[in-house]
Amino acid sequence: MRLTLVDTLSTIFFFTVLAALTELYVAGMEPAAVLKTRLVMIPMMVLTGRPYGAWRDWFFATTKPTVSWSKSLIDGIAFLSFQLPVYGLTLWITGAALTEIGTLLATTAVLMLIISRPFGLFLQTMRRLAGVGLE
Repeated sequence: MRLTLVDTLSTIFFFTVLAALTELYVAGMEPAAVLKTRLVMIPMMVLTGRPYGAWRDWFFATTKPTVSWSKSLIDGIAFLSFQLPVYGLTLWITGAALTEIGTLLATTAVLMLIISRPFGLFLQTMRRLAGVGLE
């Protein structure tokens, strides 16, 4: 249960901060719109926080990477293979056209590769601090 709580809260914190800063300073959204968007995303993060942590754990246990570049690669593969389908499904549910979904998934994949290792390290750190580290 503690692992579920840590993974979920870590996901909410990391991606709320990252997305809010991006929405404010890159997209130029108003603070009220950022708050609304972040509040809407919390249920999705609650649903996916621990399942992603388990998925990532499985990838690391299966591949047993030993050096920094291979850990980064495994984090990237785990993140893309879990989060990209979730994002695609979310876009489809909200009514995005297939061409929009394809474009967004292609561009988002690049961003996901960039943030996958920092998030993986953050997740490991939060688990270690909570005394539920698996690696």
